[in-house]
Amino acid sequence: MDPSLADFPAAESLRSRLLGLSWRERSRAGRGLLIPRCSSVHTFGMRFELDLYFLDGRGRVLAVRRRVPPRRILWCRGASAVLEIPAGEGGEIGGPRP
Repeated sequence: MDPSLADFPAAESLRSRLLGLSWRERSRAGRGLLIPRCSSVHTFGMRFELDLYFLDGRGRVLAVRRRVPPRRILWCRGASAVLEIPAGEGGEIGGPRP
C-alpha cells in the first residue's frame, strides 16, 4: 500500500465503515478516512463534498471521483478500499491518476 495512506485513520468497526465522514462538519473531518475492504460508498448525511479515491489491493489508485455531493452512491469494480477526503484536499494521493 502507498506509504502516504498510512497517515489516514482507517474505518475498522461496522459503525465507522457505515458512517464514514457523514454527519461531521468539514472542520472535524480531519485529513480524511480510509475504508478498507470496500468498493462502494454513499454520501447520504454528508455536509460537504468529497473527493473519493478507489484503491486496489496494493493501494494504487484505480479511480478518482472529485467533488462528490451529498446523496450519491458510487462504486468501482475491482476496488479494495476507498479513501474519503474533504473535496480539494487530496493533492496527488496514490501517484498518477487514471
